[in-house]
Amino acid sequence: MDNLQELLHGFTIAITVPHLLLMAVGVLLGILVGVLPGLGAPNGVSLLLPLTFGMQPVSAIILLSSMYWGALFGGSVTSILFNIPGEPSSVATTFDGYPMARDGRPTTALATAFGSAAFGALVGVILITFLASWVAQVALAFGPPEYFAVYFLAFASFVGMGGAAPIKTVVALAIGFAIAAIGIDTVSGSVRLTMGIDELVKGVNFVVAVMGLFGIGELLVAVEEEFHARAVSSKIDWREVFRAVGRLPRHSVALLRSAAIGCWMGITPGGPTAASFMSYGIARRFSRRGRYFGTGEVEGIISPETADHAAGTSALLPMLSLGIPGSATAAVMMGGLMIWGLNPGPMLFVDQKDFVWGLIASMYVGNIVAVALVLLTVPVFAALMRIPFVVIAPLIVIICVVGAYSVSNSYLDVVMMLGFGIVGYLFKKLFYPLAPLVLAIVIGDKAEDAFRQSMLMSKGSLGIFFANKLVTCLIVAGIALLLLPLALQLARLLRRPTPSARNETTAQEKVII
Repeated sequence: MDNLQELLHGFTIAITVPHLLLMAVGVLLGILVGVLPGLGAPNGVSLLLPLTFGMQPVSAIILLSSMYWGALFGGSVTSILFNIPGEPSSVATTFDGYPMARDGRPTTALATAFGSAAFGALVGVILITFLASWVAQVALAFGPPEYFAVYFLAFASFVGMGGAAPIKTVVALAIGFAIAAIGIDTVSGSVRLTMGIDELVKGVNFVVAVMGLFGIGELLVAVEEEFHARAVSSKIDWREVFRAVGRLPRHSVALLRSAAIGCWMGITPGGPTAASFMSYGIARRFSRRGRYFGTGEVEGIISPETADHAAGTSALLPMLSLGIPGSATAAVMMGGLMIWGLNPGPMLFVDQKDFVWGLIASMYVGNIVAVALVLLTVPVFAALMRIPFVVIAPLIVIICVVGAYSVSNSYLDVVMMLGFGIVGYLFKKLFYPLAPLVLAIVIGDKAEDAFRQSMLMSKGSLGIFFANKLVTCLIVAGIALLLLPLALQLARLLRRPTPSARNETTAQEKVII
């Protein structure tokens, strides 16, 4: 009941004329970010972040979260109409969304995607509503060992469940730790890794890093790869919209299963992209019409879209409650909270109730606003895909340069932003995951501080990480996730037949013949 009372109080904060206008502006900007090639939710939010420095934290987070919802919807628009995923998490939507649209049913495809996405987002917000305070209360008992164990579990989750090659995830994390270590050591007060550059004493600014990694990095990849899009009709038939949404309850099993997958992958660092692919693969395996997937099947749209938005929404739960972002965009938002002077974690629910519950309430309203606006603006934003990319690319560069310079009026930030852009480009080309890198940049120093404080408390004994049931369970779970890829590889090797067994099988086949 306390959560419901706090939520009702949050609605009084969220449902005001200024905040509703911010939601509309954020959703429209997010749809634009999702539609345009070379952009996406993480770098779109990071580009908008410098503009929120002078705003009240509640208003700023409502604007950023609304942009996030809009970007997720915008990525679905281009996936269905043009077969170009505007978001990495929208790739799976192209498998059946574009064939359905090309078959003359673009309205059905779009309405199915938006209805499924709204359901997934709603499940994610309900999860946050009822679990955020409980997770925060449990975390109030955390000390340095418990915090390090949680951070360790987060890093290990990326290795064991991130989807990328484990060794590449470890390399990405290591690079992020090195970047996070630049500047003043908060425990000893010594200066580290500044290479004699005075401006690096303050460390690498998070906004500069993400604008380079996502904005410039994605742009370099987009410039290298030519975009060939054959647009289909973007006219909305409102009667078909309501018919398509009305048919969604027939696929309740797919909706609930995909929402559960999305919420789990959002709370753990799997992220929306992994959730959408996992949900699509499971739906294809268990659906009675699985053999028709890839030809414009309805469940082929429902499954990735529901999981995508459920994961994107629920990724904010560990960020708010524990200070651990569940996705790259949540990591960018967490950086914004710290810039505004707010520390994500359990005390946020005690010291900043208006902020937390205003944000949660805005998620309900913001997703309704997003669904309404995305349906109204599909024809407008689809027309943007006809603008030559040679016009869009310079605008992205200008936005990134201005945003990086405005952080601290430093040319070094611009140079570092371009350097991070090259790093982001190389990560994309070499198939290294960016999300672990961003996570390590955001919480790498916090994990180090927690570890060193634990070592000081125990006088150098690692036994402090097995001192109670909670920290022991977290550490053991993290170790299990680190060993999971090795266990799976070993299982595959054991299932593979030996050369002698293959020879015996061949000999038996010859005898039979």
